[in-house]
Amino acid sequence: MRVKSHLEWSWIFMVSFFVLSIVDIRFGLLGFICMGAPIYHAVKGRGKIHCAKYCPRGSFFQKFLSQISLKNNLPARIKTDTFRYALIVLMLALMIVSLYHAGMDIKKISFTIFRFMLASSIVGIFMGIIYKPRSWCTVCPMGTITGKIKKKE
Repeated sequence: MRVKSHLEWSWIFMVSFFVLSIVDIRFGLLGFICMGAPIYHAVKGRGKIHCAKYCPRGSFFQKFLSQISLKNNLPARIKTDTFRYALIVLMLALMIVSLYHAGMDIKKISFTIFRFMLASSIVGIFMGIIYKPRSWCTVCPMGTITGKIKKKE
């Protein structure tokens, strides 16, 4: 009997996150798990295992974009450390400003996280259609950060 990989079904978590967040925005707080899980694995010495074996977004991109992707290679400049670090700084700055403006309002915090998850997923979908299905994974801020944590060991 063949054991299914987590990547074959973990996309369900991503779809569930978006559906639940639309039903009740407070579920947007679950996005912190998506951001925390890769860091947790990296700090525990497991490197980028989350990206390779568990990531719901990567699973979604692989499952649903494989058939429609143009499968082009990413331009070299997008793969550079400079680009990836700039993306981390940009997203982190926008997240901090958004969370600051949310104050202590749980619904506003939830919406902020939901919005970031949705925006990055939309960018990832476009990248996956134009380039290879998991192109977002190449520039994903969480993957970049966990890769750096792994290298410090």
